[in-house]
Amino acid sequence: MALSPAAERVRERTDREVVDLLHGAGEHLPAPERDDFGSYFDRFANAKIVLLGESTHGTSQFYRARAAITRQLIERHDFNIVALEADWPDAATLDRLVRQLPSGPAEEPPFVRFPTWMWRNIEVKEFIDYLRIHNDARSMAQRVELRGLDVYSLSSSIAAVIDYLERVDPERARAARERYSCLTPWQSDPALYGRAVLSGRDTCEDEAAAQLRELLEHRLAYVGHDGEAFFNAAQNARIVRAAEQYYRIMYRGATESWNLRDRHMFDTLQYVMRQRGPQAKAVVWAHNSHIGNAAATAMGWAGEFNIGELTRNSYGDEAVLIGFGTDRGTVAAASDWGGEMQIKSVRPARDDSYESLFRRTSLARSLTDWRSSGRSGLRDILAGPRLERAIGVVYRPETELLSHYFEAVLPEQFDALVWFEETQAVTALAAVPGKGAADTYPFGF
Repeated sequence: MALSPAAERVRERTDREVVDLLHGAGEHLPAPERDDFGSYFDRFANAKIVLLGESTHGTSQFYRARAAITRQLIERHDFNIVALEADWPDAATLDRLVRQLPSGPAEEPPFVRFPTWMWRNIEVKEFIDYLRIHNDARSMAQRVELRGLDVYSLSSSIAAVIDYLERVDPERARAARERYSCLTPWQSDPALYGRAVLSGRDTCEDEAAAQLRELLEHRLAYVGHDGEAFFNAAQNARIVRAAEQYYRIMYRGATESWNLRDRHMFDTLQYVMRQRGPQAKAVVWAHNSHIGNAAATAMGWAGEFNIGELTRNSYGDEAVLIGFGTDRGTVAAASDWGGEMQIKSVRPARDDSYESLFRRTSLARSLTDWRSSGRSGLRDILAGPRLERAIGVVYRPETELLSHYFEAVLPEQFDALVWFEETQAVTALAAVPGKGAADTYPFGF
């Protein structure tokens, strides 16, 4: 409902006060390519987990800024894990590259399924090159590892478990193949499994759980062969179990499947932290909708939680949640799920949004740290919810309000916000490396 003229004047006066406070609180940032960009984030060095968001899945500045922040945390503050909103087997291919571990059997290029541009882009390639060079001068125990947190890799995770067992325990590999045969018909399109269960087909829940249980029961025997290889296989078995659950319940409603996915991502992060040991310190790259505290957003008010909320509840002040936002520019996105990537124009943010307030500060790039002293007045004046924009791999500007805006309380959602007034799309690489790409594996650039 439209506000009355008097209410509009009150809102405008309040917004001017907010803009003035944001302008005063916002620290001007240099470009991410500048050497001093990362130093602005030294204040978060005491955290165990730093979660770095993005308000789109296809913006170059977000990737470059996260890379610069992560480099600073690695080089100056001994962070040793980088965890991505990406599938475990794909990230494992890059992890073997950056830590110089043995390659897996018949290893295929990573990130070749939709949305390929989300991780197969030049910004990520440059960061992977950095990690490889950084690790090269360090012992294996000191090398930074790269992990994927997501749940979508049903087919490749099944293959990874069977391949592992065929190397260390052929007899149990045959049993694993038999159990996983229940899911074989659905590997090319796992969503059809959920539809079949909804129509009355028996589930594969017991088989997926039994295989994980058997693998873990033989942990002591398998770890002796190769602890890293066992950890990778166990995580893939966990993914198969979680993916079976995810696709089985996806038709029941968005809330239940969202919560299962984010619970799995948080649990995966926990497994990785425990595997690394007491000195583990992680940086997480994921969308704002995953790393902000869901309890301060419309999704949380509707019953959804996310990695950010779970991490905040588990780690308290040892977790830092940093959101990223932009007003306008271009973005790599599709019009529909599974569609072709396009370079789309991002519309200037709505006047009743948080993004509009940051635009009016006239700061081209800024860091606003809600945890700094003297920010209580700013937090108080932003205590009521406002609209916030989220663009994933699909962007539909023609229905932007319905498709991409939601309500949130920003200073409760994030500990800090990185702002870019204008941004550009990522530079996508070829979906599948061409011939002669071996020298630049795994991206084939």
